[in-house]
Amino acid sequence: MYLEKVNSPSDLKKLTLAELEKYAEEVREYIVRVVEKRGGHLASNLGAVELTIAMHYVFDCPKDKFIFDVGHQSYTHKIITGRRDAFVTLRAEGGLGGFENMKESEYDAFTTGHSSTSLSVGLGMARARDLSGDNYNVVSVIGDGAFTGGMTYEALNDIGASGTRMIIILNDNEMSITRNVGAISSYFGKLRLSRRYKVLKTKFKRGINGVPLIGGVLVRATERIKNAVKKQVMTVRMFEQLGIKYYGAFDGHNIGELVYILNQAKSYNVPVLLHVITRKGSGMYEAEHDPVKYHGVTGEKENILKFSDIVSEKLVELGKRDEKVVCVSAAMLPSTGLESFRECFPERCFDVGIAEQHAVAMCAGLAASGYKPYFAVYSTFLQRGFDQLLHDVGINSLPVRFLIDRAGAAGSDGVTHQGLFDLSYLTTIPGFCVMAPRCGKDLAKMIDWSAGVKVPLAIRYPKGYTQSSDDDPEDIVYGKWEVLSHSDNGVYIIAVGPNMIELARGTDCTLVSARFVKPLDTEFLHSVCGKGNIIITLEENVVRGGFGESVLDELNRMGAECETVTLGFEDRFCDNRSATAAFDANGLTAARLNRIVSAFTRSRS
Repeated sequence: MYLEKVNSPSDLKKLTLAELEKYAEEVREYIVRVVEKRGGHLASNLGAVELTIAMHYVFDCPKDKFIFDVGHQSYTHKIITGRRDAFVTLRAEGGLGGFENMKESEYDAFTTGHSSTSLSVGLGMARARDLSGDNYNVVSVIGDGAFTGGMTYEALNDIGASGTRMIIILNDNEMSITRNVGAISSYFGKLRLSRRYKVLKTKFKRGINGVPLIGGVLVRATERIKNAVKKQVMTVRMFEQLGIKYYGAFDGHNIGELVYILNQAKSYNVPVLLHVITRKGSGMYEAEHDPVKYHGVTGEKENILKFSDIVSEKLVELGKRDEKVVCVSAAMLPSTGLESFRECFPERCFDVGIAEQHAVAMCAGLAASGYKPYFAVYSTFLQRGFDQLLHDVGINSLPVRFLIDRAGAAGSDGVTHQGLFDLSYLTTIPGFCVMAPRCGKDLAKMIDWSAGVKVPLAIRYPKGYTQSSDDDPEDIVYGKWEVLSHSDNGVYIIAVGPNMIELARGTDCTLVSARFVKPLDTEFLHSVCGKGNIIITLEENVVRGGFGESVLDELNRMGAECETVTLGFEDRFCDNRSATAAFDANGLTAARLNRIVSAFTRSRS
């Protein structure tokens, strides 16, 4: 077993190339065993095993800096860099994170989790190296899916113009989460073809050179034909036009070839891009043949109902009733519930790739032209489009509908994927309407209602919910909350979303579902803000700038005399690996809530 022999990159360097191949097999088997139990990103990591091994074999990490774009292909990197035994704690509370994290290891040069950032970060590190007079290598690994993100091109433009020494490894597997879309995907397909062209050219040249007497003449005679074919087969390379040396494409599963080209790349004093072809899910039949299904593995059975299933059903219904309804995804069609809409209305469903800024602005254009766009997106990824939310949608007061999935505590994906900020930044934009359903039936009503709105609208919800069959939410009235239970003890708990409502159930109080986070139900607040009452707000969002502070601001404006308590996430980044642990760490517990209520009721008696 070679797996146990490698506890650091220096141990890896002691192996021969043949031994590295066997080590790669053992690493791949280990990743599969752990991910099947713990959950995680499987297909992307299996595709990057040999590449990561070759990188550590050639470079001197942590002196040399590795930045893995997104970071969900960094499992082999973790195993090599002293975290093999701890790998069994992957994504567990207190265990290893699923992405690179600077706080976890000195070998992790940067904390990652979102796409299309590695080139900008890498250039920053390379420039810092040059300014300091140091002499280390900077290697940015970026997938072809990340090339649908605009930041990639901003960075490429700067890298090429600056001529700064750094190495870019394009890990090309034709996939992001689902198969890549758009012109860039087509472009990379042509670059892959160019490798086949080079192989054919070499074999052809060797063949005709061997013809007695006339071989050399034939080579020269075919030069013009070759150039004509070359123009047809090989596009003008974008990277070289930008000033970045391009080499490829290479076999990303051939360790010997990778070691050779990485050693060559180290010798250049200019930016270099190495184009490496890999197979997502390599080495595991199921993952290779269904990389979408095996992109993320949960590691456990999910018994919750999913809001995305409600989204799927209701948007198809809307699409059948109204041909102005269109849907937009940023490379997340299946997980956000848009796959069924695309199957029914392919001409009205747009997957723009990993390009949230573009998606938001494009939705603004659709809305300005009389269409009804629905952008389904994870909360953590919508953050990337904040300027477009404010400038393109907000200022123009355009009725774009945002269906914000995975809002609140993100669970095992950790710090980079928490959806704890959307209420804070959305409610700061004038004219935005922000809603939160308490269950699937509530979301269904909101989606139906949303088709008629004339202002920007965001509906935010976590991944799952609970719901009894006899639980029918009230009809929606703009700006009105829903009272779920009554008490005459003067305690009013106003909760945002299903998790906070479930937290408050069982507490002696008047429980209110804040269906509208913006605008607030000022009529209700005015009716309960008198002396002798207490208003407690609950939200799965940071308190700073969130729902509770909006309520406090409104109560202050009213001159309210009631007591108030705002409960939510504290002013720090949350890296808990389960929603329950995140709630506990931030005091969002039934025990704490009951203590607050008990203390208040005792003070009244």
